[in-house]
Amino acid sequence: MQDSRPFPRPAAAELPISLADVEAAQRRITDQIHHTPLLFCQTLATRCGCELRLKGEHLQRSGSFKLRGALNRLRLLDEKQRQHGVVAFSSGNHAQGVALAARIVGTPAVIVMPEDAPQVKLAATRSYGAEIVLYDRHREDRAAIASSLASERGAVLVPPFDDPHIMAGQGTVGLEILADWPEVEAVVIPIGGGGLIAGIATAIKSLRPTVQVIGVEPERADDARRSRQAGQIVRIAQPKTIADGVATQAVGELTFPVMQALVDDIVTVSESAIAQALLLILTRAKQVVEPTAALSVAALLSGQLRLPGRKVVGLLCGGNLDLSSLPALAEIAVIR
Repeated sequence: MQDSRPFPRPAAAELPISLADVEAAQRRITDQIHHTPLLFCQTLATRCGCELRLKGEHLQRSGSFKLRGALNRLRLLDEKQRQHGVVAFSSGNHAQGVALAARIVGTPAVIVMPEDAPQVKLAATRSYGAEIVLYDRHREDRAAIASSLASERGAVLVPPFDDPHIMAGQGTVGLEILADWPEVEAVVIPIGGGGLIAGIATAIKSLRPTVQVIGVEPERADDARRSRQAGQIVRIAQPKTIADGVATQAVGELTFPVMQALVDDIVTVSESAIAQALLLILTRAKQVVEPTAALSVAALLSGQLRLPGRKVVGLLCGGNLDLSSLPALAEIAVIR
């Protein structure tokens, strides 16, 4: 593992969400989400050197785990708020989650998305009925644009990760993992803004404190690792990585203390390692996933994370793959 923690963890009482919040989220959303499977691929398990199972959130409605948090948040809107709608900002998967959640609860949605978002994600977001506002992620502030739109329209802002209801909704993934495989010893989770790993860690550490929770980031988007080492949130330049779902500049004010308290380690992987893992998942596990979903496997395959012989769950967090990107990804896979 790459990291150590030279500073104290926040006390559980100081954290923004609890197990009770995650369990409440599960009751609130269970009628509209899939309980996704744990998948097994002998080739990947052998190459990773552990008893590996893959949590199939790429098979979730909207193509990723993001519907969980979005629906949990939107189901708490009152009637007046539903009339005015919601505004969100996202590179793609949160956009689709909010758009679908808005359709489910019957409220309009406006989504601020980068101009270079994968076309598959833009098309899917539109298909759920959302209005899309495009921006330049390298020159414009998406949060500021979304905040301005929400103010103009009297809408509720639904952030992608830094919200306790979003975090609690994502934490339902952890409840499902423990229900399906009580013997699990470690879970390996991609980190963007931290909402997913914060929610999962809350659920798992509350119920099974001995289970390791380990985060993975691209080397080019290592804001969580840097923040962990510094003991405070570190903001980085807009990262350029094939794992666009975790191309964040900083973790959240709410997610950071949860990660500090409950996440055991954070490792980083190269662009080549991500692409290699993605191609193996596509060709050997026969699962269509996007590059961000390959992070967990990349950490194990590359040796950045070693869990020999242990019972491990890696998260396939999204399946919204832009098929036109495959030739370029294949080229990246051979770069050392």
